[in-house]
Amino acid sequence: MDLDSIECVSSSDGLDEDEIHLHHTLHPYSHSHHHPELSATKPRNGNNNSGITVPTATAPATSVHELLECPVCTNSMYPPIHQCHNGHTLCSTCKTRVHNRCPTCRQELGDIRCLALEKVAESLELPCKYYSLGCTEIFPYYSKLKHEALCNYRPYSCPYAGSECSAVGDIPFLVAHLRDDHKVDMHTGCTFNHRYVKSNPREVENATWMLTVFHCFGQYFCLHFEAFQLGMAPVYMAFLRFMGDENDARTYSYSLEVGGYGRKLIWEGTPRSIRDSHRKVRDSHDGLIIQRNMALFFSGGDRKELKLRVTGRIWKEQNPDAGVCTPNLCS
Repeated sequence: MDLDSIECVSSSDGLDEDEIHLHHTLHPYSHSHHHPELSATKPRNGNNNSGITVPTATAPATSVHELLECPVCTNSMYPPIHQCHNGHTLCSTCKTRVHNRCPTCRQELGDIRCLALEKVAESLELPCKYYSLGCTEIFPYYSKLKHEALCNYRPYSCPYAGSECSAVGDIPFLVAHLRDDHKVDMHTGCTFNHRYVKSNPREVENATWMLTVFHCFGQYFCLHFEAFQLGMAPVYMAFLRFMGDENDARTYSYSLEVGGYGRKLIWEGTPRSIRDSHRKVRDSHDGLIIQRNMALFFSGGDRKELKLRVTGRIWKEQNPDAGVCTPNLCS
């Protein structure tokens, strides 16, 4: 698809559509710069996205902890822990990777378990590996992995969907990363009015998409719009993701509306957290989906050009646990 022919014109929060004109070309295989010194060390106060520095736990530097580090992958070893005849250890995953040869002394590995080291591991308590980001929890050795997979302090992955971007960090870092490295459009306000134009709507590729970031209620939201193949037919889809954890995402709702010529489609839902990947949200069809024929009808004219106007708003639930949707005015 000729991505240069895609145009996004947007306006937000009471501004006329003609007052804001945004034109950008998408490059689905562009690569952004990763800043590990920012993403790996910037502390974060739980779900607070203000970037406030918090006291951090101190990482232990014990010799026992070092003994439990696999010499091949440098990850912590969990049972079964293997050893060679000379006593060198490694994890079960790396045992197959080294073709049954000890990476330290090159002797052949048998099926010897290091039961003593496994027993020592049971007695250890270690901090979460995200201690430098603010997590102060201490866990038994064998419970640590389960916690780290769900830790609220673990870094977020970049929500930019057009490239295999490996950047990770807290929300303030990712907002700056999206703005500076991916040149994503940023808006302030909880309403939006986008117009998507495509000169040849019959050419649809998975890489055809756009991303806009909105800041309201002190939080950040990602509005996605894209075209992709659903079965044999191309469709257009718009959905919202919350830049934060799932529990916080549930406290917000949003609506999307598209239409023309006396017809319209309306979608209301809860934004998904960016903990869920872009592809996971898209493939679950959790958003406003517009079939091509309907999109062309909304576009009018000779049906040879796509002209879709997508409007929407975001609101905060006053009591999300009660299951009653009570819109709040944006502040």
